[in-house]
Amino acid sequence: MAGRLILETSFLIDLEREARRSAPGVAHGFLARHEGDSFYATVTVAGELAAGASLASRAAWEEFLAPLQILAIDREAAWEYGRAYRYLEANGLLIGSNDLWIAATALAHRMPLVTRNPAHFSRVPGLEVLSYGE
Repeated sequence: MAGRLILETSFLIDLEREARRSAPGVAHGFLARHEGDSFYATVTVAGELAAGASLASRAAWEEFLAPLQILAIDREAAWEYGRAYRYLEANGLLIGSNDLWIAATALAHRMPLVTRNPAHFSRVPGLEVLSYGE
């Protein structure tokens, strides 16, 4: 059965760099191992990619994101953000706002998050985190 996975910014940056160098690496390897899955990004991830120099052209950004479905921040994601924020702050584990929005969107859609930084995102209670790095 095919799964649905959210690709975090670190994954997509690695994927873009591998493609630019024509040198498949860990990101391409992960995609190959998950050939039947559907891939998503959050609106926050899309914004972070738009802020980067390598995808500064709107056409390049659109082309890179074309294979992905982009998940918006909705009411459920906003609730999950607040719930996770309260927990993380109370326990001295707060992560950055953008990362918290990414995690909240994954929680709201009940989808695993693929990242190179699993220890960081694993602070968020209930978030399923998949590592693709070495």
